[in-house]
Amino acid sequence: MARRTRRIPGLLIALSLAATGLGIGGVAMTTGNASASTPAAASKAAQADHAGMPGMAMPLAGNGLASGDDPDGDGYIMANPPVTGVTPSTYDPPHAYFHEFQAKCAPDHTAPDDPIVFPGQPGASHDHTFMGNTSTNANSVTSSLESGNTACLAPGDKSAYWMPSLYNGSQKILPIGPQTIYYKSAVNDYTSVRPFPKGLRFVVGSPMQSQDEFQHLKGTVEGWECGTSYHNWNFPATCPNTPDTQLNIRLQAPSCWDGIHLDTPDHKSHMAYPVASGANQNVCPADHPVALPMIEFKMAWPVNGDMSQVHLSSGQGFSFHYDFFADWDNATQAAMVTHCINGGLQCDAHGYDESQPGKGAVLDDNYRLK
Repeated sequence: MARRTRRIPGLLIALSLAATGLGIGGVAMTTGNASASTPAAASKAAQADHAGMPGMAMPLAGNGLASGDDPDGDGYIMANPPVTGVTPSTYDPPHAYFHEFQAKCAPDHTAPDDPIVFPGQPGASHDHTFMGNTSTNANSVTSSLESGNTACLAPGDKSAYWMPSLYNGSQKILPIGPQTIYYKSAVNDYTSVRPFPKGLRFVVGSPMQSQDEFQHLKGTVEGWECGTSYHNWNFPATCPNTPDTQLNIRLQAPSCWDGIHLDTPDHKSHMAYPVASGANQNVCPADHPVALPMIEFKMAWPVNGDMSQVHLSSGQGFSFHYDFFADWDNATQAAMVTHCINGGLQCDAHGYDESQPGKGAVLDDNYRLK
């Protein structure tokens, strides 16, 4: 059963964030009592810092419109319980080149909906291509995803994944079959990564970002790719006109969480990218100390040849972004994270590393937890 989020007093949040800043070690799981108080000033300050980032502007929640998991409409959805008392890990574990597993999720439907940016407002968004949870629409909340079905290979992954739809002229082009969504460690201490809390949601990138901002977004890998053409920050003019050539993109999400919010009005401030530390190590920043899996979209569209009419529902190629709404079966996700990410393996969608067969698999032939 999905947990119902509750508000927790601003003083508790402020004390929790202060404890984090002081470097108090260990992990304390604290459940706050229901309260009508406003979220902590520290959280709002963090939102203001992120709101000033160029190209990151998008419609804010919190306009007083009650919807879904945000009954008071202020745009803040609180974790229940919050994760407090975490110090970003600087532990240097044994070297492992990989620490990841794959989610394989097929496109299922399209709609001009966005339950994160425009919750409870059907038709308010540009068109999106939805993968994973088959029930995702403008009114989706944690409990509705729980009761929905999934187009992911693993029945335990009912998460919702979506991105702007791609068109060639007026023809909508959908990726064919399950697409690869990587769950990786983006911090040096891959043993510190923990599963996503149910109901966490965020947006990666922005439909309003400029080409330069897209190119320099921390999560941008190589831009748009087709054939041997890489590092395209907008759609290339042409792609090789061969049957096996598709248009590809990879985009990585922030993976450090503040431990307090499942969402914030800008859908970004509760998440952050790791920061570079000494000896080429990446660690979570002190104000976002909780290391979660780094989501990496790896999408492919069956379009090539003349690309002059190719565009996204959100605009040009550099407007690419995506949304993630976590809803895994707790035991399944925990087993995949522990075995593959914390275990330093390169797992497929079964949680199996072909290069280390002796380690076994997490999921059976039907992608269910063994």
